[in-house]
Amino acid sequence: MLENESTERDERFMREAIKEAYKAAHKLEVPVGAVVVQGEEVIGRGHNLRERLFDPTAHAEILALREAALRLGSWRLNECTLYVTMEPCPMCAGAAIQGRVGRIVYGAPDPKAGAAGSCVDLLGETCFNHRVEVTGGVLGEKCAHIVQEFFRRLRSGE
Repeated sequence: MLENESTERDERFMREAIKEAYKAAHKLEVPVGAVVVQGEEVIGRGHNLRERLFDPTAHAEILALREAALRLGSWRLNECTLYVTMEPCPMCAGAAIQGRVGRIVYGAPDPKAGAAGSCVDLLGETCFNHRVEVTGGVLGEKCAHIVQEFFRRLRSGE
């Protein structure tokens, strides 16, 4: 289920998710960004806002999925792709499954909380009534660097 081939299109939309990650970093949030794409149009954007909103569910993916669903007037996001700079956690993977997202493309793996195979493989489970296609590693080095640099600066007090 997990593929590592990126396309020009995937890289273009991952760059949009990276822009969202930088917005999070500027707000001193863990720099994860996400966009939801239908066809060639971004219909939802999000970046982590857990600290600002005092909300454990305010992950980039959740916020982008909410915006996309509102824009479409439907929770069913079958024809959509979720681009996210870091491998989704179990909560976000579950939201993608429940929202019937067609595909997830992520940048950096998350060995501590990733639900696309790094920590657990929720997105690879066959027991759910919906399967999400997954592509990982798109602009992965860049996505990982953003998070690493954020925590380096946080530790050094910059």
